[in-house]
Amino acid sequence: MATADLALLGATGFTGSLTADYLGEHLPAGSNWAIAGRNKDKLKAIAERIEGNGGIRPHILEADVADELSMAALAAQTRVLITTVGPYIKHGEAAVKACAEAGIAYVDLTGEPEFVDNMWLKYNDVAEKSGARIIHACGFDSIPYDLGVLYTVQQLPEGVPLSVKGYIRAGGGPSGGTYHSAIGAFSRVRQAGKTAAERKKAEGRPLGRRIKGSGKIGRGADGNGWALPLPTIDPQIVLRSARALERYGPEFTYSHFAQFKRLPMMVGTVVGGGVLLAGSQLSLTRNLLLKLKDPGDGPDEAKRASSWFKLRLVGEGGGKTVTTQVSGGDPGYTETSKMLSEAAMCLAFDTLPNVSGQTTTAVAMGDVLIKRLQAAGITFETL
Repeated sequence: MATADLALLGATGFTGSLTADYLGEHLPAGSNWAIAGRNKDKLKAIAERIEGNGGIRPHILEADVADELSMAALAAQTRVLITTVGPYIKHGEAAVKACAEAGIAYVDLTGEPEFVDNMWLKYNDVAEKSGARIIHACGFDSIPYDLGVLYTVQQLPEGVPLSVKGYIRAGGGPSGGTYHSAIGAFSRVRQAGKTAAERKKAEGRPLGRRIKGSGKIGRGADGNGWALPLPTIDPQIVLRSARALERYGPEFTYSHFAQFKRLPMMVGTVVGGGVLLAGSQLSLTRNLLLKLKDPGDGPDEAKRASSWFKLRLVGEGGGKTVTTQVSGGDPGYTETSKMLSEAAMCLAFDTLPNVSGQTTTAVAMGDVLIKRLQAAGITFETL
């Protein structure tokens, strides 16, 4: 087959299957695309389902994340590679390596900081030289935050210190895959810290500008409810965009919170997180925790239809305050597969900044992707 506009690795998984359906329905007419994996029969069934629903039928490519040569062959057959195969710390490196060496675009759904930092250390230089664009966290982690902060910053004065506080509320549960990735990340807190320190030392910081994260427990947006600082990958992605883009000002601060209506809900979340963190440290309890959810589990269509998210962003600088909101439906699956698909199509078909290396959605796609997401039903608005 001719070189594919994009290829999806992991279409037989829960989120991967939703992503395949979205792409089949929304790709431009005449697009040439593929789904890839080990099980040709399962992939064929997905291709037939997509075609039967009136979508563009994908080609089928055999690929195995455990085989570097297989990943290299896959990267050679496409311009954009999408992968939903996690946990990425276990299954992700070969795809990143292949894309960095082939000089193509790569997007994933990882929320694993250790994986992202490790891939920067190993392949950022390779990708910069080859022209590859390696873009992690292209789902609910971390597109609403990264692009929401960019959208907010663009409405504040230029050339002055800026601060943005993000408050996320959501209804919906995590997938089995997300749960397994989280337990894996909890179990590797020490290794993740060491890798982050290595990257910080190697990467350095922008000269003449100060970019930092902050946040402490307190009241939520507009003084309503309670706000709990979230140590997720999202603020790390936002701050990387801020370091790369002068528009964020000479000094930029981002604070990242989960917002709760009532104090007991926040306390329960802290306690539950502490239990998972402690339980993940020992192999016996970690294995018991992992058995609670299967990696392929996910909510049915009715549950997804009732799920939602709202990210309130409060930006300040130069005497001006602006409040914005990014909102949408089911964050973990429906909107995540939409965001991932639109990011991949943006890279495949749109005119974008000339960047390479490991980068972010705000740096590589920015306003172009915001417009795509708005057209796809995800709201970016000024309140």
